[in-house]
Amino acid sequence: MSNASASAARPVANRGAITACVILAVIMQALDTTIANVALPYIQGSVSASADQINWVLTSYIVAAAIMTPPSGFLAAKFGRKRVLLVAIAGFVAASVLCGLAQSLNQIVAFRLLQGLFGASLVPLSQGILLDIYSVEERGSAMALFGVSVMVGPVLGPVIGGWLTDNISWRWVFYINVPIGALAFMGIVVFVTETKRDALAKLDWFGFGMMSLFIAALQLFLDRGEQLDWFSSGEIMLEALICASAFYLLIVHTLTAEKSFVNPKLFLDQNFTISMIFIFVVGVTYLASLALMTPYLQTLMGYPVITAGIVMGPRGLGTMLCMFIVGRLIGKVDTRLLLVLGLGLTAWAMYDMTGWTPDVSQWTIVSVGFIQGAGLGFLFVPLTTIAFATLPAHMRGDGTGLYNLSRNIGSAVGISIVSALIVENTQSNHESIASYVTPFNHAFNAVAAQGLSPVTAAGRASLNEIITLQSTIIAYMDDFKLLMLMSLAVIPLVLLLRKPKAAPAADHSAVME
Repeated sequence: MSNASASAARPVANRGAITACVILAVIMQALDTTIANVALPYIQGSVSASADQINWVLTSYIVAAAIMTPPSGFLAAKFGRKRVLLVAIAGFVAASVLCGLAQSLNQIVAFRLLQGLFGASLVPLSQGILLDIYSVEERGSAMALFGVSVMVGPVLGPVIGGWLTDNISWRWVFYINVPIGALAFMGIVVFVTETKRDALAKLDWFGFGMMSLFIAALQLFLDRGEQLDWFSSGEIMLEALICASAFYLLIVHTLTAEKSFVNPKLFLDQNFTISMIFIFVVGVTYLASLALMTPYLQTLMGYPVITAGIVMGPRGLGTMLCMFIVGRLIGKVDTRLLLVLGLGLTAWAMYDMTGWTPDVSQWTIVSVGFIQGAGLGFLFVPLTTIAFATLPAHMRGDGTGLYNLSRNIGSAVGISIVSALIVENTQSNHESIASYVTPFNHAFNAVAAQGLSPVTAAGRASLNEIITLQSTIIAYMDDFKLLMLMSLAVIPLVLLLRKPKAAPAADHSAVME
């Protein structure tokens, strides 16, 4: 049966059911990127972890997903896309239950790694299915729906996680995946047809190993660098050496091997290459800002966990609204203009956040969060569309894996960097501010007269608390400024994006067979 006839024979209801099932699987995976954010203080207490260590609960999941995303195409070709998708959902749900049962930091980090390993293939395989079952004309709207499931999941995570933590237990931020995963699993069993298996499909194990080693070493370097004082530690120097060596070997192998793990021909497509840079920055700025907002609201502003989740929720409304609007504008408005608008809104939101203090109003948090979410809505849909617009159909499988890898690495690197900068800049700011607290500073004498005298123990404790608070606020401002500058820095790259001369031909065979 030809692709055209197969497409015509497929009932419309069947396509809708397939869309619903894969979107549900993607939401489940995307939700777990940040659903644990608001529960981190509670998890930290339960597993007796330090403030630095507890971030591993977030980054371990993202890193594991980043490592296992590119082999998704090989696994689908070797064992069948439907089979791989079902195993991924079942494994993800099982790992979620284990996370909820964890009793120590090592256990929860290990189970989060397992979660990421199984969940990695959910996004690229689901994206591939949607690209295959929708025509070229319908892909803008399909990618808008896919974008909502990928990016609104992390936005809704804090809201749902806050409610579950406040009303039941932090363990339920993981148990919630059981009913969602069960529905997605049953739907895929019933509605999705299996693809042909390629018994001759092979994986470039050396390339995969070097890429995995590079990502793992990079993440360990970033996560533990601040704690071990960076290059004064032998462990950090070793991790940096492994990271650099693995990256070098990966590049050389990719350029010289007959069939490498990373297809170098993908980077000959200018749109795809630039889009990978864009999605990396989106991962850094968006998820890193979410990781910053949770401790800012709960620690500095004293918000209860449920309130913190609710005020972060409007980001999702902005994202959903703009994604559906942009989905209808694709093809009618130059996608490059949409990207500039999205980056501009993101940069403006970050600029506003550089002036925040713990006295900022809830309305400001909500409105700026909505604008930031709107910026993402103007970014994700046109970016996903233009990334694959000029890519040949037979390269889409490898392309989706690499594209999502870039987003995951950006997310993990962003969270690690801003977390390390918070600690480092807080200490630096504390030292700088404390240098002015001397008997020779006449401006300080008036403050000292109000019970903040450095002579008494109580006065010193109060002074230290105030200085630490101010130092932390400035550190957050610096992080938001960094994210703003990153958003502005990539805007010139929009000029390098090209309009596709012709839309690529639809390839429905992967789902129809």
